[in-house]
Amino acid sequence: MAAPYPYYGAPQMPAKAPMPVPVAVVSPQFCASYAVPLTVTKKAVSLSGGDFVVTDANGAEMLRVKGAVFSIHDRRVLRDAAGQPLVSMREKVFSMHNRWEVFRGDSANASDLLFTVKKAAVLQLRTEVDVFLAGNTAQQACDFKIKGSYFERSCAFYLGHSNTMVAQIMRKYTASNVLLGKDTFLVTVFPHVDYVFIAALVVILDEIHRERFDFDC
Repeated sequence: MAAPYPYYGAPQMPAKAPMPVPVAVVSPQFCASYAVPLTVTKKAVSLSGGDFVVTDANGAEMLRVKGAVFSIHDRRVLRDAAGQPLVSMREKVFSMHNRWEVFRGDSANASDLLFTVKKAAVLQLRTEVDVFLAGNTAQQACDFKIKGSYFERSCAFYLGHSNTMVAQIMRKYTASNVLLGKDTFLVTVFPHVDYVFIAALVVILDEIHRERFDFDC
């Protein structure tokens, strides 16, 4: 990744506690020593889901998710700009909590599981999503938590149940987006946090809310 650059698109919301160690879920190579601004653009929703393109502050493509053909096993693959698969995301069928499993590369093997994502409760008035790393098999306490209001596209990503924020997401409204049927999200990944991990969570958040049957948005 290029050297740090100024970014003024998202509000400044510093974490309430310093990051103790780098958060490298996919790989340490995706952890920068500075805040990484991402813009996530999604095409209009269809039966195949949307295409997601992740760009940096200069508009250069970093990551992409191609909308998959609709099937019982809803699956997405997050790739880098060269087309190499970084993580694959698969929804578990008949899951009450919209549970997703994320694997390394293009794998679906249990040995390559990186983390699991699920809604904290079936019915929600506000967004609350729990993230469990692969080693946390008991899943009694989450390793990361996402809270906020997805209807307003404003959510924060926290380290477990602490006040330590690792990333945030806000929706960007523009006239062209409305006309073209696109959604744009401004994501700020905090220093020493795996930005591929956060990008995967943004995609899953959108998928969870795309076919919701609760009071959340």
